Amino acid sequence: MKKSGAAEKRKARRSSASVQNVGRDPSSDTPPRKQAAKQDVYQLFAEKVRDHKDLESRWAVLQETRVEYFRGKDFASFMKNHPELKEILEADRDLETEDIANNLLQKNLLVRCDRVVKTVRPGKKKLSTWPAHLEIFPERVFSENDAFFAWTFVKRRPLWQTLLSFFWPILTLAICLFPVYPHRCKLLILYSCAGLLLLILSLLLLRAAIFGAAWIVLGKRIWFFPNILAEEATLRELFRFLPKKDEEERPKWTARLFYAIVAVLVILLLRHHAPDEAARARYQKRMSNIIDDVLEWSPSLALSGMMEKQPVVNATEDNNKFSNESKVNSETVTPPDETENPDETNQHQTNNTI
Repeated sequence: MKKSGAAEKRKARRSSASVQNVGRDPSSDTPPRKQAAKQDVYQLFAEKVRDHKDLESRWAVLQETRVEYFRGKDFASFMKNHPELKEILEADRDLETEDIANNLLQKNLLVRCDRVVKTVRPGKKKLSTWPAHLEIFPERVFSENDAFFAWTFVKRRPLWQTLLSFFWPILTLAICLFPVYPHRCKLLILYSCAGLLLLILSLLLLRAAIFGAAWIVLGKRIWFFPNILAEEATLRELFRFLPKKDEEERPKWTARLFYAIVAVLVILLLRHHAPDEAARARYQKRMSNIIDDVLEWSPSLALSGMMEKQPVVNATEDNNKFSNESKVNSETVTPPDETENPDETNQHQTNNTI
Protein backbone atom coordinates (compact mmCIF):
# COMPACT_ATOMS: atom_id res chain seq x y z
CA MET A 1 0.00 0.00 0.00
CA LYS A 2 2.79 2.35 0.87
CA LYS A 3 4.67 1.63 -2.36
CA SER A 4 1.61 2.21 -4.50
CA GLY A 5 0.92 5.55 -2.72
CA ALA A 6 4.48 6.76 -3.25
CA ALA A 7 4.31 5.83 -6.93
CA GLU A 8 1.07 7.79 -7.35
CA LYS A 9 2.66 10.86 -5.72
CA ARG A 10 5.63 10.65 -8.10
CA LYS A 11 3.29 10.42 -11.10
CA ALA A 12 1.36 13.46 -9.89
CA ARG A 13 4.59 15.48 -9.54
CA ARG A 14 5.75 14.51 -13.03
CA SER A 15 2.39 15.42 -14.55
CA SER A 16 2.34 18.82 -12.85
CA ALA A 17 5.91 19.52 -14.01
CA SER A 18 5.02 18.58 -17.57
CA VAL A 19 2.02 20.90 -17.49
CA GLN A 20 4.21 23.76 -16.30
CA ASN A 21 6.78 23.07 -19.02
CA VAL A 22 4.08 23.00 -21.68
CA GLY A 23 2.63 26.32 -20.54
CA ARG A 24 6.05 28.01 -20.38
CA ASP A 25 7.37 29.92 -23.37
CA PRO A 26 10.74 28.46 -24.42
CA SER A 27 11.92 31.90 -25.64
CA SER A 28 11.48 33.36 -22.16
CA ASP A 29 13.56 30.64 -20.49
CA THR A 30 16.67 32.79 -20.03
CA PRO A 31 18.96 33.14 -17.05
CA PRO A 32 18.38 36.15 -14.77
CA ARG A 33 21.76 37.64 -15.70
CA LYS A 34 20.81 37.79 -19.36
CA GLN A 35 17.48 39.41 -18.49
CA ALA A 36 19.30 42.04 -16.43
CA ALA A 37 21.65 42.63 -19.35
CA LYS A 38 18.67 43.17 -21.65
CA GLN A 39 17.23 45.69 -19.21
CA ASP A 40 20.54 47.59 -19.09
CA VAL A 41 20.88 48.14 -22.85
CA TYR A 42 19.46 51.65 -22.53
CA GLN A 43 21.93 52.39 -19.74
CA LEU A 44 24.81 51.29 -21.97
CA PHE A 45 23.36 53.28 -24.85
CA ALA A 46 23.06 56.42 -22.68
CA GLU A 47 26.65 56.11 -21.44
CA LYS A 48 27.92 55.61 -24.98
CA VAL A 49 26.03 58.64 -26.28
CA ARG A 50 27.09 60.83 -23.38
CA ASP A 51 30.78 59.99 -23.84
CA HIS A 52 30.64 60.62 -27.58
CA LYS A 53 32.41 63.81 -28.63
CA ASP A 54 30.04 64.63 -31.52
CA LEU A 55 27.06 65.30 -29.25
CA GLU A 56 27.37 68.92 -28.18
CA SER A 57 26.51 69.48 -24.54
CA ARG A 58 26.91 72.09 -21.81
CA TRP A 59 26.78 72.36 -18.02
CA ALA A 60 24.07 74.27 -16.19
CA VAL A 61 22.41 74.59 -12.78
CA LEU A 62 19.19 72.60 -12.32
CA GLN A 63 17.60 73.15 -8.91
CA GLU A 64 20.96 73.92 -7.23
CA THR A 65 22.61 70.94 -8.93
CA ARG A 66 25.10 71.05 -11.81
CA VAL A 67 23.94 68.87 -14.70
CA GLU A 68 25.14 68.15 -18.21
CA TYR A 69 22.49 68.78 -20.84
CA PHE A 70 21.99 68.88 -24.62
CA ARG A 71 19.43 70.21 -27.05
CA GLY A 72 16.75 68.09 -28.69
CA LYS A 73 17.69 69.09 -32.23
CA ASP A 74 21.35 68.21 -31.56
CA PHE A 75 20.33 64.73 -30.36
CA ALA A 76 18.23 64.15 -33.49
CA SER A 77 21.05 65.18 -35.83
CA PHE A 78 23.51 63.11 -33.80
CA MET A 79 21.43 59.95 -34.21
CA LYS A 80 21.15 60.57 -37.95
CA ASN A 81 24.92 60.83 -38.28
CA HIS A 82 25.63 57.84 -36.03
CA PRO A 83 23.02 55.13 -36.68
CA GLU A 84 25.50 52.42 -35.63
CA LEU A 85 24.88 53.28 -31.97
CA LYS A 86 21.39 51.80 -32.26
CA GLU A 87 22.96 48.33 -32.41
CA ILE A 88 23.49 48.59 -28.65
CA LEU A 89 19.70 48.51 -28.15
CA GLU A 90 19.50 45.00 -29.72
CA ALA A 91 15.74 44.37 -30.07
CA ASP A 92 14.92 48.11 -30.16
CA ARG A 93 17.47 48.97 -32.81
CA ASP A 94 14.76 49.74 -35.38
CA LEU A 95 13.02 52.36 -33.27
CA GLU A 96 12.89 55.98 -34.31
CA THR A 97 14.95 58.64 -32.58
CA GLU A 98 11.89 60.09 -30.86
CA ASP A 99 10.87 56.68 -29.46
CA ILE A 100 14.40 56.01 -28.19
CA ALA A 101 14.48 59.38 -26.42
CA ASN A 102 11.04 58.73 -24.89
CA ASN A 103 12.27 55.38 -23.56
CA LEU A 104 15.26 57.12 -22.01
CA LEU A 105 12.88 59.58 -20.36
CA GLN A 106 10.67 56.77 -19.02
CA LYS A 107 13.70 54.95 -17.57
CA ASN A 108 14.78 58.18 -15.80
CA LEU A 109 18.04 58.32 -17.70
CA LEU A 110 17.02 61.72 -19.06
CA VAL A 111 14.91 64.56 -17.75
CA ARG A 112 13.41 67.27 -19.90
CA CYS A 113 14.29 70.81 -18.86
CA ASP A 114 13.31 74.31 -19.76
CA ARG A 115 15.09 77.64 -19.49
CA VAL A 116 14.41 79.71 -16.38
CA VAL A 117 14.64 83.09 -18.17
CA LYS A 118 12.07 83.01 -20.96
CA THR A 119 12.18 86.68 -21.92
CA VAL A 120 14.83 88.50 -23.93
CA ARG A 121 17.08 90.54 -21.71
CA PRO A 122 17.60 94.23 -22.48
CA GLY A 123 20.37 94.79 -24.98
CA LYS A 124 20.02 91.35 -26.63
CA LYS A 125 18.23 90.31 -29.77
CA LYS A 126 17.23 86.75 -28.80
CA LEU A 127 17.36 84.22 -25.99
CA SER A 128 20.59 82.54 -25.02
CA THR A 129 21.41 79.45 -27.04
CA TRP A 130 22.78 77.61 -23.99
CA PRO A 131 21.13 78.90 -20.78
CA ALA A 132 23.07 78.62 -17.54
CA HIS A 133 20.00 77.97 -15.35
CA LEU A 134 17.33 75.36 -16.04
CA GLU A 135 14.15 74.04 -14.49
CA ILE A 136 12.28 70.74 -14.88
CA PHE A 137 9.69 70.64 -17.67
CA PRO A 138 6.37 69.05 -16.59
CA GLU A 139 5.89 66.92 -19.73
CA ARG A 140 8.24 63.97 -20.26
CA VAL A 141 8.05 63.90 -24.05
CA PHE A 142 10.88 64.34 -26.53
CA SER A 143 10.86 67.44 -28.72
CA GLU A 144 13.31 69.19 -31.01
CA ASN A 145 11.89 72.70 -30.70
CA ASP A 146 13.75 74.61 -27.99
CA ALA A 147 13.85 71.58 -25.69
CA PHE A 148 16.71 70.67 -23.37
CA PHE A 149 17.47 67.29 -21.84
CA ALA A 150 19.78 66.63 -18.89
CA TRP A 151 21.46 63.37 -17.95
CA THR A 152 20.34 62.03 -14.58
CA PHE A 153 22.92 59.29 -13.98
CA VAL A 154 26.42 59.82 -12.62
CA LYS A 155 29.12 59.62 -15.23
CA ARG A 156 31.88 57.10 -14.74
CA ARG A 157 35.06 58.59 -13.40
CA PRO A 158 38.05 58.27 -15.72
CA LEU A 159 41.31 56.76 -14.54
CA TRP A 160 43.14 60.08 -14.29
CA GLN A 161 40.54 61.45 -11.84
CA THR A 162 40.93 58.39 -9.62
CA LEU A 163 44.71 58.75 -9.61
CA LEU A 164 44.41 62.48 -8.92
CA SER A 165 42.16 61.88 -5.92
CA PHE A 166 44.69 59.34 -4.61
CA PHE A 167 47.70 61.66 -4.99
CA TRP A 168 45.91 64.78 -3.71
CA PRO A 169 46.70 64.15 0.00
CA ILE A 170 50.33 63.51 -0.95
CA LEU A 171 50.44 66.82 -2.81
CA THR A 172 48.93 68.60 0.20
CA LEU A 173 51.57 67.13 2.50
CA ALA A 174 54.31 68.13 0.06
CA ILE A 175 53.04 71.72 0.05
CA CYS A 176 53.09 71.81 3.86
CA LEU A 177 56.71 70.59 3.88
CA PHE A 178 57.90 73.39 1.59
CA PRO A 179 59.98 75.19 4.31
CA VAL A 180 62.29 72.16 4.75
CA TYR A 181 62.99 71.68 1.02
CA PRO A 182 66.52 72.13 -0.32
CA HIS A 183 67.39 75.60 -1.53
CA ARG A 184 67.37 74.64 -5.23
CA CYS A 185 63.92 73.06 -4.98
CA LYS A 186 62.60 76.19 -3.30
CA LEU A 187 63.97 78.36 -6.10
CA LEU A 188 62.47 76.07 -8.76
CA ILE A 189 59.02 76.09 -7.16
CA LEU A 190 59.14 79.84 -6.51
CA TYR A 191 60.04 80.81 -10.06
CA SER A 192 57.57 78.28 -11.55
CA CYS A 193 54.66 79.65 -9.51
CA ALA A 194 55.68 83.24 -10.16
CA GLY A 195 55.93 82.57 -13.89
CA LEU A 196 52.51 80.87 -13.97
CA LEU A 197 50.93 83.75 -12.05
CA LEU A 198 52.55 86.28 -14.37
CA LEU A 199 51.25 84.35 -17.40
CA ILE A 200 47.68 84.34 -16.08
CA LEU A 201 47.72 88.05 -15.22
CA SER A 202 49.28 88.94 -18.58
CA LEU A 203 46.65 86.90 -20.41
CA LEU A 204 43.81 88.59 -18.54
CA LEU A 205 45.29 92.04 -19.19
CA LEU A 206 45.83 91.27 -22.88
CA ARG A 207 42.29 89.97 -23.46
CA ALA A 208 40.85 93.00 -21.61
CA ALA A 209 42.94 95.38 -23.76
CA ILE A 210 41.85 93.65 -26.97
CA PHE A 211 38.21 93.73 -25.88
CA GLY A 212 38.39 97.44 -25.00
CA ALA A 213 40.14 98.40 -28.23
CA ALA A 214 37.72 96.39 -30.40
CA TRP A 215 34.70 97.72 -28.51
CA ILE A 216 35.80 101.37 -28.83
CA VAL A 217 37.13 101.27 -32.41
CA LEU A 218 34.90 98.66 -34.11
CA GLY A 219 31.90 98.55 -31.78
CA LYS A 220 32.13 94.74 -31.43
CA ARG A 221 32.55 92.52 -28.37
CA ILE A 222 35.49 90.19 -28.91
CA TRP A 223 36.64 88.01 -26.01
CA PHE A 224 39.59 85.72 -26.59
CA PHE A 225 39.47 82.75 -24.20
CA PRO A 226 35.88 83.70 -23.34
CA ASN A 227 35.36 80.99 -20.68
CA ILE A 228 38.63 81.42 -18.82
CA LEU A 229 36.84 82.92 -15.79
CA ALA A 230 33.69 80.79 -16.03
CA GLU A 231 32.72 78.79 -12.94
CA GLU A 232 30.46 76.32 -14.78
CA ALA A 233 32.62 75.21 -17.69
CA THR A 234 34.35 71.98 -18.58
CA LEU A 235 38.06 71.73 -19.28
CA ARG A 236 37.42 71.71 -23.03
CA GLU A 237 35.24 74.82 -22.84
CA LEU A 238 37.69 76.57 -20.54
CA PHE A 239 40.49 76.75 -23.12
CA ARG A 240 38.38 77.65 -26.13
CA PHE A 241 40.26 80.38 -27.96
CA LEU A 242 37.77 81.87 -30.42
CA PRO A 243 34.69 83.67 -29.05
CA LYS A 244 31.09 83.12 -30.05
CA LYS A 245 29.17 85.35 -32.38
CA ASP A 246 28.14 88.63 -30.77
CA GLU A 247 24.36 88.45 -30.17
CA GLU A 248 23.98 91.81 -28.44
CA GLU A 249 23.19 95.16 -30.01
CA ARG A 250 25.91 97.45 -31.32
CA PRO A 251 26.96 100.07 -28.72
CA LYS A 252 26.23 103.74 -29.37
CA TRP A 253 29.01 106.05 -30.55
CA THR A 254 28.48 108.38 -27.58
CA ALA A 255 29.20 105.56 -25.11
CA ARG A 256 32.26 104.50 -27.11
CA LEU A 257 33.58 108.09 -27.15
CA PHE A 258 32.99 108.50 -23.41
CA TYR A 259 34.90 105.32 -22.50
CA ALA A 260 37.69 106.24 -24.90
CA ILE A 261 38.19 109.56 -23.08
CA VAL A 262 38.09 107.75 -19.71
CA ALA A 263 40.72 105.24 -20.89
CA VAL A 264 43.04 108.03 -22.06
CA LEU A 265 42.67 109.87 -18.74
CA VAL A 266 43.41 106.70 -16.74
CA ILE A 267 46.54 106.00 -18.82
CA LEU A 268 47.80 109.57 -18.32
CA LEU A 269 47.09 109.40 -14.59
CA LEU A 270 48.97 106.13 -14.19
CA ARG A 271 51.88 107.48 -16.17
CA HIS A 272 52.06 110.63 -14.05
CA HIS A 273 52.04 108.72 -10.74
CA ALA A 274 54.33 105.93 -11.85
CA PRO A 275 57.16 105.21 -9.34
CA ASP A 276 60.66 106.37 -10.20
CA GLU A 277 63.78 104.23 -10.32
CA ALA A 278 64.71 104.83 -6.68
CA ALA A 279 61.27 103.79 -5.40
CA ARG A 280 61.34 100.72 -7.60
CA ALA A 281 64.78 99.76 -6.24
CA ARG A 282 63.61 100.17 -2.63
CA TYR A 283 60.55 98.04 -3.24
CA GLN A 284 62.60 95.38 -5.00
CA LYS A 285 65.09 95.29 -2.11
CA ARG A 286 62.30 94.95 0.43
CA MET A 287 60.63 92.11 -1.47
CA SER A 288 63.95 90.34 -2.05
CA ASN A 289 64.67 90.43 1.69
CA ILE A 290 61.30 88.86 2.47
CA ILE A 291 61.79 86.16 -0.17
CA ASP A 292 65.32 85.44 1.09
CA ASP A 293 64.01 84.98 4.63
CA VAL A 294 61.49 82.43 3.39
CA LEU A 295 63.92 80.56 1.16
CA GLU A 296 66.81 80.42 3.62
CA TRP A 297 64.74 79.18 6.56
CA SER A 298 65.70 75.81 7.99
CA PRO A 299 65.14 74.05 11.36
CA SER A 300 68.85 74.22 12.29
CA LEU A 301 69.04 77.96 11.61
CA ALA A 302 65.82 78.54 13.50
CA LEU A 303 67.10 76.64 16.55
CA SER A 304 70.47 78.40 16.48
CA GLY A 305 68.73 81.76 16.25
CA MET A 306 66.60 80.93 19.28
CA MET A 307 69.66 79.92 21.28
CA GLU A 308 71.45 83.14 20.39
CA LYS A 309 68.54 85.26 21.60
CA GLN A 310 68.57 83.64 25.10
CA PRO A 311 71.00 85.28 27.65
CA VAL A 312 74.03 83.24 28.78
CA VAL A 313 74.07 82.56 32.54
CA ASN A 314 77.45 82.18 34.39
CA ALA A 315 77.63 81.04 38.04
CA THR A 316 80.85 82.91 38.94
CA GLU A 317 79.55 86.18 37.54
CA ASP A 318 76.33 85.79 39.53
CA ASN A 319 78.26 85.24 42.77
CA ASN A 320 80.50 88.28 42.21
CA LYS A 321 77.50 90.40 41.35
CA PHE A 322 75.68 89.30 44.51
CA SER A 323 78.70 90.07 46.75
CA ASN A 324 79.18 93.53 45.21
CA GLU A 325 75.53 94.38 45.75
CA SER A 326 75.73 93.33 49.43
CA LYS A 327 78.79 95.55 50.01
CA VAL A 328 77.09 98.54 48.46
CA ASN A 329 74.00 98.03 50.59
CA SER A 330 76.04 97.75 53.82
CA GLU A 331 78.04 100.92 53.16
CA THR A 332 75.01 103.10 52.42
CA VAL A 333 73.45 104.73 55.53
CA THR A 334 69.82 105.59 55.51
CA PRO A 335 69.28 109.32 56.25
CA PRO A 336 67.01 110.30 59.13
CA ASP A 337 63.43 110.99 58.37
CA GLU A 338 62.63 114.65 57.86
CA THR A 339 59.40 114.32 59.77
CA GLU A 340 61.16 112.92 62.85
CA ASN A 341 61.43 115.20 65.95
CA PRO A 342 64.95 116.78 66.49
CA ASP A 343 64.79 116.19 70.29
CA GLU A 344 64.29 112.50 69.73
CA THR A 345 67.28 112.38 67.40
CA ASN A 346 69.53 114.08 69.98
CA GLN A 347 68.38 111.64 72.67
CA HIS A 348 69.24 108.71 70.41
CA GLN A 349 72.72 110.16 69.84
CA THR A 350 73.42 110.58 73.62
CA ASN A 351 72.29 107.05 74.27
CA ASN A 352 74.65 105.80 71.63
CA THR A 353 77.62 107.73 73.18
CA ILE A 354 76.91 106.32 76.64
